Amino acid sequence: MSSPVSRDDEARAQAGAWIARLGAGAAAAGDDGAAFDAWLSADPANRAAYRHAVGLWHEFDARAQDVLTELADTADLDLPPAPLATLTPRTARRSPPSGWWIGAGGAALAAGLALAVMPSFLTAPQAQTFVTAKGQHRHVALADGTGIDLDAETRLSITLSGSERRVALAEGQAIFDVAHDERRPFTVHAGSRVVRDVGTQFDVRKHGADVTVTVAKGRVEISSEGAATLSRAIFLDPGQRVEIEPSGAAQMSLVDPQETFSWRSGRLVYRDRPLAEVVADLNRQFVEQTRIADPELGKTPITGVIVLDNPRAVMSRLSLMLPIRTVVSDKGLTLLRK
Repeated sequence: MSSPVSRDDEARAQAGAWIARLGAGAAAAGDDGAAFDAWLSADPANRAAYRHAVGLWHEFDARAQDVLTELADTADLDLPPAPLATLTPRTARRSPPSGWWIGAGGAALAAGLALAVMPSFLTAPQAQTFVTAKGQHRHVALADGTGIDLDAETRLSITLSGSERRVALAEGQAIFDVAHDERRPFTVHAGSRVVRDVGTQFDVRKHGADVTVTVAKGRVEISSEGAATLSRAIFLDPGQRVEIEPSGAAQMSLVDPQETFSWRSGRLVYRDRPLAEVVADLNRQFVEQTRIADPELGKTPITGVIVLDNPRAVMSRLSLMLPIRTVVSDKGLTLLRK
């Protein structure tokens, strides 16, 4: 009579299957990505099992050349050398890590690792892309403990390897709560700007070529790549923000980071910002769009907190604070001067 499989063994087997699936790029988008998020959130044992599996993944990846050599020696195979970018020379072979086989769940995990790890040193790491639509927010949990919150109309890609964690923010806004790892630096590339984590929580906003970075915890370093360079690297500490124009001009300010992060809880906080900027932000949060009929009206400064319930209620409250009125049509909302 076979012994029952424990919950931990089952979670490890599932983690191995997910690593194989992710390594093959099957969960880069669509239902698979949502299913993986749901599985991670369903049970703390799943998250613990996945972290354990990733640790084994990195150990296996570090020993890639040893494994290939042993395979060639025992099976008389003519295999290509692993890329130098993911390997470090070894002076002697080592035994497999202890605990590699752990009951029935361990065997299934090892099978999953074999599928996931082999491509990791024979091909380049694959990027996983996440996209949010108007009014949609999304939380992405990385296996290393890093959390990323995506604002509406945001597109970013994540590439994880044994030597770095790289995010490319094409458009939008995201909050990064980074688990520090000296061996694998975490960088966010927003256009020509590079934000490097030093163990922190920060927000990066990119709309067009303008980039804004706000730090809540820890420290970040901001530099440039390509032709658009900053005159020097910029370091931000908690409570500091920098707004960088396409020319490279940078404006530093002191802020309350929680005001910047408030969009996660359904609020937007402004201090002396133009109405045009506020409306642009609202149009990312709501499907029903708002336009300003008079460009001069768009320069009107706003200070206050906006609750993101629905666009018509928002505009109704703004009309109590500003000299504006709202006209409703089949094309959306239009703001006019009173």
